[in-house]
Amino acid sequence: MMRALHIVLVAGVLSLLANGAFAACAEEYVDLRGPWGQARFSVEIVDTEETRARGLMHRESLPRSAGMLFIYDAPTEPSFWMRNTLIPLDMIFVDPTGQVTRIHRDAIPHDITPIPGGPNVLMVLEINGGLSQMLGMVTGSEMRHPRLDQAAALWPCE
Repeated sequence: MMRALHIVLVAGVLSLLANGAFAACAEEYVDLRGPWGQARFSVEIVDTEETRARGLMHRESLPRSAGMLFIYDAPTEPSFWMRNTLIPLDMIFVDPTGQVTRIHRDAIPHDITPIPGGPNVLMVLEINGGLSQMLGMVTGSEMRHPRLDQAAALWPCE
């Protein structure tokens, strides 16, 4: 089953590449690339204290190609937990240049153990637990999004 899902995801990403879907940035999408390939997620933006505090709590599901993008006003050293979160999540921590600095895989639902993001984090992408591993994502990968400073971005918007 997991192998079949991986093949479907890879086929979807290849289809997006062939159709030029990665050609432009959009607020509602995050693009990631690295030695493992590329992926695009539709994202819900959370950029206020209130929305960041709520995050994905109490949600029973998250579509496979979707995520939640936490955006901070300035680089910070965030810490997350899974209180009231019903689904396992991968957390992808990103610095101001768009570089992935840390990936926390398979955060456990309801766990209140702190999940530190490390220093100099501007954005955090939460996706379904296990998906970053399935895609082969690694630290050092690059994120593209219009809310990054395009002059400093490793992968600027076109």
